[in-house]
Amino acid sequence: MTPHVEPDPQAGAAVKAADRAHVFHSWSAQGLIDPLAVAGAEGSYFWDYDGNRYLDFTSGLVYTNIGYQHPKVVAAIQEQAGKLATFAPAFAVDVRSEAARLIAERTPGDLDKIFFTNGGAEAVENAVRMARLHTGRTKLLSAYRSYHGATSTAINLTGDPRRWASDTASAGVVHFWAPFLYRSPFYATTEAEESARALQHLEDTIAFEGPATIAAIILETVPGTAGIMTPPPGYLAGVREICDKYGIVFILDEVMAGFGRTGKWFASEHFDVVPDLMTFAKGVNSGYVPLGGVAINAEIAATFDKRPYPGGLTYSGHPLACAAAVATLRVMEDEKVVEHAAHIGENVLGPGLRELAERHPSVGEVRGMGVFWALDLVKNKETREPLVPYNAAGEANAPMAAFGALAKKNGLWPFINMNRTHAVPACNVSEAEAKEGLAALDAALAVADEHTA
Repeated sequence: MTPHVEPDPQAGAAVKAADRAHVFHSWSAQGLIDPLAVAGAEGSYFWDYDGNRYLDFTSGLVYTNIGYQHPKVVAAIQEQAGKLATFAPAFAVDVRSEAARLIAERTPGDLDKIFFTNGGAEAVENAVRMARLHTGRTKLLSAYRSYHGATSTAINLTGDPRRWASDTASAGVVHFWAPFLYRSPFYATTEAEESARALQHLEDTIAFEGPATIAAIILETVPGTAGIMTPPPGYLAGVREICDKYGIVFILDEVMAGFGRTGKWFASEHFDVVPDLMTFAKGVNSGYVPLGGVAINAEIAATFDKRPYPGGLTYSGHPLACAAAVATLRVMEDEKVVEHAAHIGENVLGPGLRELAERHPSVGEVRGMGVFWALDLVKNKETREPLVPYNAAGEANAPMAAFGALAKKNGLWPFINMNRTHAVPACNVSEAEAKEGLAALDAALAVADEHTA
């Protein structure tokens, strides 16, 4: 695939100048960033105005699950815009109803009611609001090494440094340690030990916080940005049992892991666990139009049969977003995208990444499934010391910055967070594209290797 426009550096400079003059970027010191001006994208690639093409191993922000510019989804958005571009959420609209039906068909258990939001953070906000109203309790438990969004409660639920600047310690959130055997907080040596000790830690936390005060426990089914730490066997089932024991609502955050990312429609299917509420966004329509939501079980939905739910959004179930979702889900079904993601993980990315780990001293661990993988980069494989310190910036982060720069020079746009690089291409990435990405990672890891001991 080649760029569909001729290089035009002058146009790129104009785009960048307007961006610098008027766009305020998220998570950034505005004067220290230099955003790439993007000229176009298709499938697994995007390109700039200088004609440089990049294989996107980030899927945007892990959401373009069917790649960029899928013609059937683009056509569905265009058709919906001509038919009914928008309508208020209080009405029944055909495409909104169909999107909800198709999502409910794929969610586990009796998660058959769908509340639409504009994205994942709003989905989390509304899920915990539902849990609090359903239980009459206020306290929320979430894990360290997690991300749940940047809105008021969602950022307090988040368990990484992005929370710190906004954490008022007044949102009723208590954090606990979830399992992560490679860097175990429980000194475990096996998955069974890690699972058992993590569950005991969670139950101890509940006991000391007061079970009758806790409305919900929220977990990313497979934590995403925090490191793609697949939970050990039995852990999520154990959390389900604990929630049932104490009458606590169990929320699974599938915003990143859902809709094919792990090789299943939802990551919870790998663990045979059904939550009470499930949040989703991103891959539901490949991010073509902002859309998220909460899938609600029958018991919690019944809470609001005669009692108004005190929440809503102007653009809830926006027709254009729902049309994109309907088309995306049909494409994923027709083109067997979920099955393909499982195949790529099992036969290409998984083996390829593990082979890189064998040859590169900087790769401490390979984790993941489907098209959802992380390389944990280290200074020393024996000590497992991270390649850069936790939340490193500036000179302290130089090894990761050098790794990222070389990857981009080789035509790969990498996903980098702290001491990790994630391999999270589109769910329909081809075998050839996945191997191209592995080759670029191989070359870039040579820079990381220079910082090992």
